[in-house]
Amino acid sequence: MLGRTLREVSAALKQGQITPTELCQKCLSLIKKTKFLNAYITVSEEVALKQAEESEKRYKNGQPLGDLDGIPIAVKDNFSTSGIETTCASNMLKGYVPPYNATVVQKLLDQGALLMGKTNLDEFAMGSGSTDGVFGPVKNPWSYSKQYREKRKQNPHSKSGDSDWLITGGSSGGSAAAVSAFTCYAALGSDTGGSTRNPAAHCGLVGFKPSYGLVSRHGLIPLVNSMDVPGILTRCVDDAAMVLGVLAGHDPKDSTTVHDPINKPLVLSSLADVSKLCIGIPKEYLVPELSSEIQSLWSRAADLFESEGAKVIEVSLPHTSYSIVCYHVLCTSEVASNMARFDGLQYGHRCDIDVSTEAMYAATRREGFNDVVRGRILSGNFFLLKENYENYFVKAQKVRRLIADDFVNAFNSGVDVLLTPTTLSEAVPYLEFIKEDNRTRSAQDDIFTQPVNMAGLPAVSIPVALSNQGLPIGLQFIGRAFYDQQLLTVAKWFEKQVQFPVIQLQELMDDCSAILENEKLASVSLKQ
Repeated sequence: MLGRTLREVSAALKQGQITPTELCQKCLSLIKKTKFLNAYITVSEEVALKQAEESEKRYKNGQPLGDLDGIPIAVKDNFSTSGIETTCASNMLKGYVPPYNATVVQKLLDQGALLMGKTNLDEFAMGSGSTDGVFGPVKNPWSYSKQYREKRKQNPHSKSGDSDWLITGGSSGGSAAAVSAFTCYAALGSDTGGSTRNPAAHCGLVGFKPSYGLVSRHGLIPLVNSMDVPGILTRCVDDAAMVLGVLAGHDPKDSTTVHDPINKPLVLSSLADVSKLCIGIPKEYLVPELSSEIQSLWSRAADLFESEGAKVIEVSLPHTSYSIVCYHVLCTSEVASNMARFDGLQYGHRCDIDVSTEAMYAATRREGFNDVVRGRILSGNFFLLKENYENYFVKAQKVRRLIADDFVNAFNSGVDVLLTPTTLSEAVPYLEFIKEDNRTRSAQDDIFTQPVNMAGLPAVSIPVALSNQGLPIGLQFIGRAFYDQQLLTVAKWFEKQVQFPVIQLQELMDDCSAILENEKLASVSLKQ
C-alpha cells in the first residue's frame, strides 16, 4: 500500500481496503525504521494518530472531507504549524511553537490529510544540500538502494562504509527523503531558487514549483519574499496535480496571490496530440559543467518529443549567464531584511547578555544563526548600503526584468514549454559535497532553477533515468506563468514514456517487498 500513488490510496481508503489509522501506523513505523536518514526534525505521532481516528469516523459515516482525507503528508519545517514546533533547522527558532497554521498546511488539514511531521532542511532554507541545519544533514534514501549498491560493488574504486552516503539536495531535502523512503505520500517544500526541484532530481521524485502567486505564502517563514513559493514533492505527476488542486487559490492573508486560474479539483487529462506541442531547448543551458550523462538524456528526451511529432526548437535566453550574480544580490538583500526580525525580543532565541541592547542583539544573532545565514545577512546589508544600493540592488532588479523578458520572448515565439536539465550532476557523496562552501555549491547546483524563480514561472522536475551509478537523474519542464495545468499535462505524458523505476530498498527494510506490492520495475526508454 505504501508504494501506491496518492490517488490509488485515496481510492483504497474509500473502498475500505485499509483504514486511515492502519495507514498512519504503517508510515509511523517506517519513519522509525528510517530515522537514520534524518528526514524529520519533529514526528507528530500523537497528532497524526488523532487525525487518523477522526478520518476513520468520517469514512465510516460516508463523509470524507476530500481526496486527501486520511492521506499521510509531511511539511518542511519552515512552514508554521499550530501547536507543533517550527524551527527552520536553526538554533534561533528552537522551541518556537506558532499559534497558527500556514495557509497551505491548513488547506491540507481541511481536506483531512494526516500530518506525519516536520521535515529537515538547510538552516532557514539557505543551501542546496540539506546539510547545514542544526539537526544534522539529511541522507538520501538512494544511498541504500539496491540499484546504487549493486553498481558500487561493480566499481573497484568505490569507497565502502556508511560515511560515503549521498546528499539529498536542498534545501527541501528532508521532504524529498520522506517521500522517497515511503514514509508519506506527498510533502511540502519551499522553492526560492530550486529548493524543491533540486532534491526531487536527486531523490527520484516529482518536484513541482507553482507559478508565483498561485499558492499562498502566508505562514511560510520568508527567505526571499519576491521568489518564495510553496513547492510539492510526490512520486508521480498526477499526485502533484492532486495536491496543487487543494493548495491553489487566492488568500486574503497573502496580497501576492491571484484568484485561482486553474480548475479544481485539478485532474490531468491525457495529452491528446503531442504533435501540436512546441518544445524549446535553451542553448545557454548547455554549460561546460553539465555532466555528459545528463546532457545525453536531455538530448534523448528532446528526440523523444520529436519522434512523436512535436516541434523541438532551440531558443535563446541571453541573460542566463547573469542570473547567478543577480540572484545572489537580490536573495541576500531580502534575506538581510527578513532576518532583521530575529532580534531576541519578540520570539526565538535570546542570549543571556544584558550589558546593552546592542550587545544583546549581536550575541543573540551570533548564537542563533550559523555561518551561512550570517554570511548572507552581511552580504545583503552591504548591497543595501546607501552608497551601494544603485550599483548593486537596483541593477540586479533591472537584470531580473531582462531575465523574465527572455522567457516571455521564448514563449511568444511559439514555444509551449521549455525542456532543461534540473541539476548539473547526480547526487554526490556528502564528504565530496562539503569540500566546497555553501555559496559556491548553491551557485553551481541552482544554475538551471534560479531563473525560473526570478521570472515567477511554473516548473517541474521529472525523474527520467538512473545514471551509470544507479542514481536518479531529473529533467526540468518550464511553463508560462499560470499555465501550470498545461505544464503538468506535458510532464505527465513524458513521465509515462520514460517509466522511471521504483527505488528498491530491500536491504534497508524487512518489509520492503510489502511496500512495493504490485510495483513493476519498468525499463527506462531513454537509456541505451
